[in-house]
Amino acid sequence: MKLLFVCLGNICRSPAAENIMNHLAAEAGMSSQIECDSAGTGSYHIGNSPDRRMQAAAAKRNLPMIGSARQFTTADFTAFDLIFAMDRDNYQNIIALDPQRQHQDKVKLMCDFATHHSDKEVPDPYFGGTEGFDYVLDLLTDACSGLLSQLTSTDINNV
Repeated sequence: MKLLFVCLGNICRSPAAENIMNHLAAEAGMSSQIECDSAGTGSYHIGNSPDRRMQAAAAKRNLPMIGSARQFTTADFTAFDLIFAMDRDNYQNIIALDPQRQHQDKVKLMCDFATHHSDKEVPDPYFGGTEGFDYVLDLLTDACSGLLSQLTSTDINNV
C-alpha cells in the first residue's frame, strides 16, 4: 500500500507524517506492506531537507526525520493508493488537479484519523514557535496511529 502525505511546502507537516507512519509501520512489522512518501502543493522548498525545527522536535522523540521536499504532481494520483492532506486548503489544491474527479476518493484529510485530538486540520507550525512543532508531532502521531489501525483492520476501499 502506497501512502502520500501532503502539506504546502513539504518541509514540516507532511515529512513528519511520512516519517511517523514509517516508524509506526516498522514497529508493527508492516514496513514491507506500507510505503510512504510526502509532497507539497507549493514549490517553495523543492530539494530541501525537513525544517530544522521539526528535525529538533522529532529528535527529542528519537524519530528520524529524513527526506527532501518535492511538489505534488498529477502522476501522484495513480502512483499512490491514498493521499492525505494536512488541511483543507491543501485538500482543495490537490482536488483542483483532478478536474475529472477520477481520484477524489483517494484524497483524505489527515485529522480524520485522529482518535485523541479533535482538530480538523494539522496546523502549519512554520511561522510559530517551537511548541507548534511538538504539537504537530503529537497530532500526527495520533492520526497516523488511527490510520494504521484502520489500514490493518479494514479493506483499503473503506478507509
